[in-house]
Amino acid sequence: MHRIALPVLASLVLGISVFPASSLRADPTEEAPGASAADSDYAAGKKAVEAKDWKNAIRLLSKAELQDDRNPDLQNFLGYAFRNSGNFDLAFKHYEKALALNPRHRGAHEYVGEAYLLVGKLAKAEEHLGALKEICLIPCEEYDDLKSKIDEYRKKPR
Repeated sequence: MHRIALPVLASLVLGISVFPASSLRADPTEEAPGASAADSDYAAGKKAVEAKDWKNAIRLLSKAELQDDRNPDLQNFLGYAFRNSGNFDLAFKHYEKALALNPRHRGAHEYVGEAYLLVGKLAKAEEHLGALKEICLIPCEEYDDLKSKIDEYRKKPR
């Protein structure tokens, strides 16, 4: 009897460890008990960016940053929101932080390059295009987008 009981017990223990109780919530859309305020502020901030609600995006992403200032994506979104609200100093600060956290962050290279074009610094934008060329071993959207913006910039009379 013990020979049969041991494998059965082992399978039950394994089943419990593979399928923890948290994965058995009735509503899969409800937040996990351990989800942090930073996660919800970050998600809401991303939605505000998508809606082009720059003021709200900055507010929400800044709250999330207080809990997690080591997230390069969050820093990139903050840079993007500040850039679109017209605050280039803070935009550059957050793009630089995103790139310090992840020097290969394609989105941050693209967006900071576009920001440099908006303030008339073509050479700096080209530096980030060069970085994207090194990072993107196969064609990537961020490289193509920044290259297109640089080409447009060069065509405009100064």
